[in-house]
Amino acid sequence: MLRQTEKREDQIGEAFEMRKELTRKVAARTQLLGENPTAIPGLALYRRTSPTPCYLATYEPSFTVFLQGRKRVNLGGTIYFCDGSSFLLTSIDVPVQGQIIEASEQIPMLSMFLRLDMPTVREVVSREDIPEPLTSAQPRGLAVGETTPGLIDACTRLLELLDAPEDIPFLSHLIQREIVYRILRTPQGSRLRAIATTGDLSHRTARAIAWLRTNYAKPLHMEELAGIARMGVSTLHHQFRGLTAMSPLQYQKQLRLQTARQRMLVDGIDATSAAYEVGYESVSQFNREYSRSFGQPPMRDIKARRLAGFAAVSD
Repeated sequence: MLRQTEKREDQIGEAFEMRKELTRKVAARTQLLGENPTAIPGLALYRRTSPTPCYLATYEPSFTVFLQGRKRVNLGGTIYFCDGSSFLLTSIDVPVQGQIIEASEQIPMLSMFLRLDMPTVREVVSREDIPEPLTSAQPRGLAVGETTPGLIDACTRLLELLDAPEDIPFLSHLIQREIVYRILRTPQGSRLRAIATTGDLSHRTARAIAWLRTNYAKPLHMEELAGIARMGVSTLHHQFRGLTAMSPLQYQKQLRLQTARQRMLVDGIDATSAAYEVGYESVSQFNREYSRSFGQPPMRDIKARRLAGFAAVSD
């Protein structure tokens, strides 16, 4: 028991020192507030220097390492907290409510975002010599875990490729495969494994989610969606709620409202045009549902968002 405790303490100390080095490297490359794109496809670095109000966003399959600051994510009433010792794993496209709760000029919130390439995930999962982790009790398509030394090391090496751009085409994919492998070794990786496994109920549900993500403006027919997932309607309802914490209809509504809000905020279209564009047949229904989700009518909300300067908050 004493030996195990000492080993655990050594691992914590090792992870702490490695995290400090990665934090230094990310801080040096995040001169801009918000998103800092990189030369590596799918990799972005983020810096925030102040807390934010709650905001709605749609997360895609991705892996985010948090290095400083604190963030709260709400998925269907389940609250996740992300801080400097954790990573956030998203296995599906899912609407969430986010809020940065700790960030300052002196200690900004820093994070490293990597979009997951699902064909690469399926390739790694298909290997028979990948050991299965302890199964996580969390059924959702979103999970928070403790960043391991192996993950920090792989992320550091991926970031260091930015100092040798000629190596990116050859080494980036290899390091990203290693990151996927190390994610799969964590308890949080079990849901990603299930979604990437052909024939698994989670994989089939993810197909329905992907279809709905692309076709949110179309009328929703559950029989059609169940056919895409190749399962019964009641089974799809159960599996869909398990992954997203919402029904297919609620999921569609969130996508419609978020897309309409973004179109009004960024592209300047009016509420009526936005409502019809995202699939609403009734503008009054759109206004009611928008007010329930965002706390005030569309144009008043958009005006307030512009005044507050939060149009760019999306990470």
